[in-house]
Amino acid sequence: MYKILEKKALAPAIKFMKVDAPLVARKAMPGQFIILRVMEEGERIPLTIADSDQHEGWVSIIFQEVGETTRDLGRLEEGEFILDFVGPLGKASDLDELDNVLCIGGGVGIAPLHPQIKYLHEKGKQVDVIIGARSKDYVILEDQIRGMCNNLYVATDDGSYGHKGFVTDVLKQLIESGKKYDHVIAIGPLVMMKMVCRLTKEYGIPTTVSMNPIMVDGTGMCGGCRVTVGGQVRYACVDGPDFDGHLVDFDEALRRSQMYKEEERQEHDCKIGGRI
Repeated sequence: MYKILEKKALAPAIKFMKVDAPLVARKAMPGQFIILRVMEEGERIPLTIADSDQHEGWVSIIFQEVGETTRDLGRLEEGEFILDFVGPLGKASDLDELDNVLCIGGGVGIAPLHPQIKYLHEKGKQVDVIIGARSKDYVILEDQIRGMCNNLYVATDDGSYGHKGFVTDVLKQLIESGKKYDHVIAIGPLVMMKMVCRLTKEYGIPTTVSMNPIMVDGTGMCGGCRVTVGGQVRYACVDGPDFDGHLVDFDEALRRSQMYKEEERQEHDCKIGGRI
């Protein structure tokens, strides 16, 4: 059992939790994730580690309530417990050789980008950041990130804050203004990462993306998290979650992400109707 030390709302339906998990915190690195189970009859879901402290023994997670499990998780309060909290899983991000980096986060994807920005900043690297959201209300971790980067650019779909448009619009403007980057790290919705990679490939900028597909066991046994990278099957839980964005088959990943939408809708309708 893992105690919730702190909980707060960051944006509509987006929650932050700090969890007492000393064994996970001891080894957690940027890019890694945990798999949790809220209750005995619940499903297992992966969530990227947003931050951790090995001395105090906590791990923080940020999630959006989009399915039944994240809604169940969101109902827990400070002082209550998560049943399972397994990790750290996956390969840590390979950041040490990067010097001049542009980090791009979209929506809840800003959360897993946070520890990478923090790590690069602590290593004295040059880091610019673009974060994007549908509106001002959905921009998260802005203040924390602003203190850890050289330049921060914000984009909102509706123009309610920062640049009106997408993160790719800001990316294109920066490149065309003469900004030079050795590497781009992009984390967010699949469509966003696909469009970022299309643009960075055009300009010849190596790009890393973080894949968070359907996942069950986190050990590579179930095969649910498979992605195609460079024409070969890879498993996000053990080979990733970071991959060369220019080699990822995003169209396949997008199709696979929609596989269980109908089942999720039916389960939600049943719970609302009181039949589960």
